[in-house]
Amino acid sequence: MNMVLRWHGHSCFSLECDGKTLLIDPFDEGVGYGMPQVRPDIILESHQHHDHNAHDRFEQGFVLINETVSKTVQGFKIEGHSVFHDDVQGRKRGKNIIFEVTTPDGFRVVHCGDLGHKLDSELLDLLRSPDVLLVPVGGIYTIDAKQARELTRDLAPSYVVPMHFKTEALAFKLGRVDDFLSGDPFEQLEELKLEEKANVGTRIVVLNYR
Repeated sequence: MNMVLRWHGHSCFSLECDGKTLLIDPFDEGVGYGMPQVRPDIILESHQHHDHNAHDRFEQGFVLINETVSKTVQGFKIEGHSVFHDDVQGRKRGKNIIFEVTTPDGFRVVHCGDLGHKLDSELLDLLRSPDVLLVPVGGIYTIDAKQARELTRDLAPSYVVPMHFKTEALAFKLGRVDDFLSGDPFEQLEELKLEEKANVGTRIVVLNYR
């Protein structure tokens, strides 16, 4: 078993497993981060805002998924769960998709996209205990650091990786990651490599963007 998770800035991650690359939420030039140096086989988009849907920056030949689906593509099992980008049923910012991806090697990764509200108990039950939770923490357009901590506690992942927060590279205002970390121990890594299932509580990992 082997999966490599890399953060390309903002909410954009690549999962590499079994010789295939799945990319989530690519951003356009205006966001501030450099272009992800990957050749994706699959691209997932949680919603159609410019900082999450820039699949046209990549050479054709990938499978694009930007709706709620339940299907297996090139060995990746992909489940899309419909939620909202705000806490008023989408009236401010529309809908958002939480993608639950199971890699060919059996690792389960939950990417929350721009989740803007608390999840109901039914969806919490469905998503519980992933290997990796990718959660927005910067507030303003999404849940904030406190809500992200609550969601992490409720879902009890093996690893939680914060995303969608202010860095030196990001071109607009968001909260910083420190509020989410809140003094807890965390690991700072270039990439998260999983080779076997972990069951030792939740570990916080802050990835360096590449």
